[in-house]
Amino acid sequence: MAHKDTQVERLGAVLEQSLKRFDLSSRLNEYGVWPIWNNVVGPTVARNAQPEKIRNGILFVKVTSPVWMQQLQYMKDLIVEKLNQRLGTDLVKKIFFVVGRFEGDTDAQDEPPREAKKTTAEETELDEQFLDSVRDPEIRKAFKRLLHSYSRRGKKS
Repeated sequence: MAHKDTQVERLGAVLEQSLKRFDLSSRLNEYGVWPIWNNVVGPTVARNAQPEKIRNGILFVKVTSPVWMQQLQYMKDLIVEKLNQRLGTDLVKKIFFVVGRFEGDTDAQDEPPREAKKTTAEETELDEQFLDSVRDPEIRKAFKRLLHSYSRRGKKS
């Protein structure tokens, strides 16, 4: 048994040296975004936006439509802040959104947040369901303000 422990310890030491030599430890830390993304943004946003890659502190997020990209542009600073808060370090400096398809993407994506003309109770209920799906209270509050702003703008038209 002691023989196996020393082999495991040696293997661990070799891996640690390799990570240092190839400077992979910082790159591995960056990929901590993936396991927390869905919790930070909530299930509705997560179905329509997923991290694609991260390079030099810039997180590339693939979104399902231009409308989702536009909506999330308003939220990107808050999302960066929440991600870094959960990671415990300032790994994510910026978010860059790109439109495309990602694994698990289907044609039946959720509708983006309504931009205007909230006239029916059904539409209001859909917005409330969307807001309820966002777990982080600050992001939920920001989306609520954004939806409210768009609904007022639609009534003026």
